[in-house]
Order: sequence, then structure tokens, then C-alpha cells
Amino acid sequence: KALRANDAQRTFRFKRKRGIFMEKEILQQQLEKQFRWFHSHPELSYEEYETTNRIRTLLKEKEIEVLDLPLETGLVAIIRGKKSGPVIAIRCDIDALPVEEETSLEWKSKISGKMHACGHDFHIATLYGAALLLKEREEELHGVVKLIFQPAEESSLGALKIIETGVLDDVTAIFGIHSSSDFPVGTLGIKEGSVTAAVDRFKITIEGFGTHAAHPEQGRDPIIATGAMIQSLQSIVSRNLDPFSPSVLSITHVSAGNTWNVIPEQSFLEGTVRTLTKEDRKLMEERFRQIVEHTAKAYDVVAKVDWVEGPPATDNDKEWAEFAKKVAIEEKMEIGIPKLSLGGEDFAFYQEKIKGLFLKVGTGKTPYPNHHPKFQVDPDALYGAAHYLSVFSEKVLLQLKEREEGV
Repeated sequence: KALRANDAQRTFRFKRKRGIFMEKEILQQQLEKQFRWFHSHPELSYEEYETTNRIRTLLKEKEIEVLDLPLETGLVAIIRGKKSGPVIAIRCDIDALPVEEETSLEWKSKISGKMHACGHDFHIATLYGAALLLKEREEELHGVVKLIFQPAEESSLGALKIIETGVLDDVTAIFGIHSSSDFPVGTLGIKEGSVTAAVDRFKITIEGFGTHAAHPEQGRDPIIATGAMIQSLQSIVSRNLDPFSPSVLSITHVSAGNTWNVIPEQSFLEGTVRTLTKEDRKLMEERFRQIVEHTAKAYDVVAKVDWVEGPPATDNDKEWAEFAKKVAIEEKMEIGIPKLSLGGEDFAFYQEKIKGLFLKVGTGKTPYPNHHPKFQVDPDALYGAAHYLSVFSEKVLLQLKEREEGV
């Protein structure tokens, strides 16, 4: 068995040297062309119609099958290996942000107020490149690779659209990527456990009793109650949660009243909570509701909480993280440890159902972070990322196949 395994690996390395793998420059040019098109034609969450049509056309031109699924935007393609084996999935996201681009790129956004300011254009081109490479290798694939071009990641709920189709019901492992300005081109950020946080959104509506500003005793002031809530809610992180467990509560929108001499009837505030553990997430909501309720009573107003639960924290599987590092070393790529982020990622919804790994791809260090109007990625990273995903997928299928057979 050991001899057969060694022979298989030698054959694998030899065959990877053939075909398009020797045409790095050509593939890089193709991927960069598509990357530029997607960057200059950004579409927001649930509006990615032109983006979806472009992806579908590109795939079909290369005779890559696109599954017939009830999706308005986004799609799932499939590479069916000629050898029997398990099913895995690779996911990218395709939506842009409501940001006015401030770069000087030749391929900058052509649509006012919209921009690929989070690297999703890079993700699309990378997965497209991986699809081309895997298609070329389908005769040697021990199983099936599903390629998910997911809509609406920025809404934090787009992954649920994919899950609802049932397309992942037979998937054994799932993998995703995200561009990272923390690493130079040629570096992968790989770690087990959490990489991104659970995301929850809150809205609080406070009902008081309006009156003349000169006679506050005749009313119930929602603004005073709002101020007290803001102060008290900030104590949850500092006084209720473990200081060694990263978390944050940010109030980002406050509104009340419309003139200078009237105490209004109502005030409103909203924001977000980010946590890394299930325990902290539960405690945060419990204390949040208690503080709002009792503060409202103290100020004789009525407060309504609307708590919107988003994706959980990502949960990278330890075994797949180690396997990904092994493949990266074999492919002569550098490995970095991604920073913990309290940003959210709906890839975590997939990981609730399927073991998997969320990778960070180095796209060149830049002073401008994700969601900034001057955010950029270095397209030189495209070929390396696509090549890695294709090699990694093929080796994952082989690993799973050998595990099934007890090799």
C-alpha cells in the first residue's frame, strides 16, 4: 500500500507539470482580464445579475457544467472527476459594497457609489482560474468539486441562499478564500479555530412622551434614556466578558428629535455585537436585553429590542488546516498566521454543517483596509491562488478517497 501511495504521488507530481500548468503567464493574463472586468462592474448584494451572467458565460465557454438551482443571483458549477470519490466544495463571494471608489486604477468602478472594496472581484477570478485548472484535470480527479459563486456575503446571509438549495447535502468538506492585505503575494494565512467573529445586529426603539423643552417634567424624555443606555451597554464587554476573549459592542447610529425646543416622542439607536465564542455570544445578548429593559424602567420609557442574528464565528477544522499548510509547503508558498478579526464572514454558516477551512490569500500589503474607498488588491496573486486551490482540491479528494479505502 505504501508503494502504491508513493507511486500515486509521483504520478500526481509528473502530470501536474503538463498542460496549462506550464502556461502560467497565459492563465495569469486571462484571470487578470476577468478580474478587471468584475472590478469595474460592481453589483451590490442580491443585485449581482450581470456578474452572475458573466460567470455563467465564462464557465460554459470552457464546457464547465453549471447546476440548475433556484438562485436569482450567484451560481454553483461542478467538475465531475472521472474517478469515483467524495464531493467537496470551494466557495467564493461575488457582491460589492456601496462605496464610492477613490483609486486611480485604469479598471476602477464604472458605477457611481459602488465598489469592489473587499476583494470579491479577486475571489471570483481566482475560483474561475481554479475551475479551469480542475477541468483540465478531471480525468485524474478522485471525486467531485462543486464551485460556489455565492451572492450577498456583505449582507451576512447570502450563504443561506446556497444552503437552502440542498446543493451541499452530499459535500464532505468545504473551503473558502479571502484576500488579505496583511500578507504579501505568495503567502497564505492558515490557522485552525476562529478567524472571524459571530455577527449580531441590534436595533432599539425607545418610546417616551413628547413635550416642550422648557417643561421636561410634563414628558418622558427618550433622549436621556438613550444616553444612559449607551453608557451602560458599553459596560458589558468591560465588566461581564472575559478580557482575554475578544469581543466588541459598537453603537453606530443614534437619532432623535427634529428641532431645538421639543423633547421628542421617540429615539432610536442601532449597532453591532461581535464575539468569538458561543458562550460570549449568549451572554452578550442576555446582558444587553437586561440593561435595555431595566434602564427603560428607570427612565419611565418603553424600549423595544430587535436583535438580528447573523453568522456565527468561523471554525476552521484542525486537520484541514494542517493539510492546507502541508500542501502550501509542497507548492513553495509561504505560510502566515492570520490575525483574529471581529469582522464577520457568512462562510461560517457552511462550517456549522460541514467541516472546512477558510483561507486568507496574500494580495499585497496596503495601508488601506477592506471597505476603504482606496482599497486595492495586487492582481499578481491571481495565478498562485488559483493554482493552489486546484492542487489543494485534488489532493483533498485523494486524501478522502484513501481514507475511505483505509489506505
